[in-house]
Amino acid sequence: MGYIDEVLELVAKQNPDQKEFQQAVKEVLQSLRPVIEENEESYRREALLEKMVTPERIIMFRVPWLDDNGNMQINTGYRVQFNGAIGPYKGGLRFHPSVNLSIMKFLSFEQCFKNSLTGLPMGGAKGGSDFDPKGKSDREILRFCQSFMTELVKYIGPDTDVPAGDIGVGAREIGYMYGQYRRIRGAYEGGALTGKGLTYGGSLGRTQATGYGLLYLTKELLKANGQDIAGKTVAVSGAGNVAIYAIEKATTMGAKVVTCSDSTGWIYDPEGIDVELLKDVKEVRRVRLDAYAAARPSAQYKEGRGVWSVKCDVALPCSTQNELLLDDAKMLVANGCIAVCEGANMPTTLDATHYLQENGVLFCPGKAANAGGVACSGLEMSQNSQRLNWSVEEVDEKLQTIMVNIFKNLDQAAKDYGMAGNYVAGANIAGFKKLAEAMIAQASF
Repeated sequence: MGYIDEVLELVAKQNPDQKEFQQAVKEVLQSLRPVIEENEESYRREALLEKMVTPERIIMFRVPWLDDNGNMQINTGYRVQFNGAIGPYKGGLRFHPSVNLSIMKFLSFEQCFKNSLTGLPMGGAKGGSDFDPKGKSDREILRFCQSFMTELVKYIGPDTDVPAGDIGVGAREIGYMYGQYRRIRGAYEGGALTGKGLTYGGSLGRTQATGYGLLYLTKELLKANGQDIAGKTVAVSGAGNVAIYAIEKATTMGAKVVTCSDSTGWIYDPEGIDVELLKDVKEVRRVRLDAYAAARPSAQYKEGRGVWSVKCDVALPCSTQNELLLDDAKMLVANGCIAVCEGANMPTTLDATHYLQENGVLFCPGKAANAGGVACSGLEMSQNSQRLNWSVEEVDEKLQTIMVNIFKNLDQAAKDYGMAGNYVAGANIAGFKKLAEAMIAQASF
């Protein structure tokens, strides 16, 4: 049995109920075979893969908070500090009922490679809680965030661990948590959290960064394969921050985006999604997508799933993990889709990924394609350290450079190991090599 197979067996044995974490580890390690096999003896001696699949630290804690009726509620909080070999731990906080240890470990494991790909000095982490902000009052969310940060503050800081937002954690929640952080620490440490408001150390362009970055990389991928994003029909899933700004940037690049979705249903708009209307529905009114269809005669709203049944050239899954299944991949191929780039974290199942690749669809994984958000977070950290605020043009220029370089590096890594066009392998190899070198150099890591 080879080294990779031994480690995969070990991960399955040690984490029997953590299917998301096992899936992420399997996807990464399987694609690293040519790299591992040429260095197997030295990597075994260092127990490199065992270290790489084991978090440096897992923090789980109780989060008590009072609801508006005066009743005490209890949620579970998490912070998984997976690997800090190349910089302070860095990764978002997710507040959603689906949050559990497996999802936190999968996300933080992926974050290690994503952060490595950006070229910025950031380690990998992720955290959050099974708390659901939906339906809660501002006061309930405030009390929860303050209680959550009261425990988390012990483990984070500008040079230790820098959380950011994720699903369920936006500017409001970051503001509440940073206020509590500052109150407890008694110091203004702007670099302790990213995704902050512009009045207290936030970065211009951060809101748009993941969606815009996704399109910068998608455009570069298409260009490298003799295609242009302009004139393409694009299907997008999701209607949150990533999806909205992916739709906006794709539209400005000359593409026509015809779908989006939320937890209850999806929109098909053959005339192209109206970005301003979508923002009004989801960012201002915060209501279901049927409100979009009610205000837009060209749009059709349908309950349930179905985004990937629409004929498109490019598919951008921007919702959540494992949303694009094998049957969806088959529909995309049958409808002539030429590229899939992941705006969410691991939204495509392994069998769907393999089917897309086997049928000639250009496929770029989330650890590369959605790295724009954490890249901009890294730029926010830099601004905080310098006590400076860059213009939105400066931030956007740096973001474009980072995303173009990510694609070039993963493209070259795939070619170097005889897998030209396999962007999953290329992303994993490029991220792994930098991380492995840092871990070996530091010995104890």
